[in-house]
Amino acid sequence: MFACVWPASVVYICIFCVRFLARTLVRMSGHNPLLRLEQRAAEADQIIEYLKQQVQLLKEKAMVQASAREEKKLMVENAKLKNEIEELKKQLLEKEKKRGVLDVPMPSGENGVECSPKSISPSTSEQAQPTSTAAATPVQSPPSKEEAKKKKPEKKEKAEKKQPAPSQDEAKVDVSRLDLRIGLIISAEKHPDADSLYVEQVDVGEACPRTVVSGLVKHIPLDKMQNRMAVLLCNLKPAKMRGVVSQAMVMCASSPDKVEILDPPSGAVPGDRVTFQGFPGEPDKELNPKKKVWEQVQPDLLTDAQCVATYKGAAFEVAGKGVCKAQTMSNSGIK
Repeated sequence: MFACVWPASVVYICIFCVRFLARTLVRMSGHNPLLRLEQRAAEADQIIEYLKQQVQLLKEKAMVQASAREEKKLMVENAKLKNEIEELKKQLLEKEKKRGVLDVPMPSGENGVECSPKSISPSTSEQAQPTSTAAATPVQSPPSKEEAKKKKPEKKEKAEKKQPAPSQDEAKVDVSRLDLRIGLIISAEKHPDADSLYVEQVDVGEACPRTVVSGLVKHIPLDKMQNRMAVLLCNLKPAKMRGVVSQAMVMCASSPDKVEILDPPSGAVPGDRVTFQGFPGEPDKELNPKKKVWEQVQPDLLTDAQCVATYKGAAFEVAGKGVCKAQTMSNSGIK
């Protein structure tokens, strides 16, 4: 095999030809019609977008000009209306003067009507007043006596309708309006700020015990207040006693010298309702102090000769379990 050796001059010629061809191809690509079309299309899109923006600006400008023209037109019409109103005012003043009413200024936009009549004779003033009032409002004739009589009973009937008839519960004041329940005094201690008061925690059949303040220190020893059953009035309005809110009242047989807590019947449990034969009804949710229900019922609460607690002869009774009694106090008040 013989090696093929190219002369140097041939190599240089080849290199020159390759460079020439490359330059020619570059020039030909620059004159490519497809590239030109793409460039022109891009330029056309830009021109179209610019024209759209200009058209939008022209539309907005036209709308502003139209609104300005409309505003000017309205202002002109408003001025015309004002002139017409002034002219009508003048005509009205002239007519009033002819009828005998002098110097009646017409109301302006800010001030009310003010009349400043000149001194005129009584006859002319009497004639002028009806005409001026007639111009403003129609004259109403006074109602006859029969119509007035008819109207008065209607007012009375309306007044009677407005006053609601008292409800049955408000009209009836008896022991059924008291929420008397059996309670268990869980614990008792002396009031921190009052020597004569106990503060008790009492279970009356609710989710949480109630706090009760009682003035029993002088009558019942503290150990006798612990874990005992009692009768409680549960719908008095809560009252603060020396800084502690009391939510019920322990019912006791009471005299000037002695006090005894009422004992429920055996078998009674916290929350049992105390009822009275002959006095049915549901107790108030809370006694209104202004109605004085407790004050009206309390004088009729007494123990009888057998120490049974009663209201007008009807015993404090827990259904199916028995009656409530004092230990030793007969014919005594209860509070």
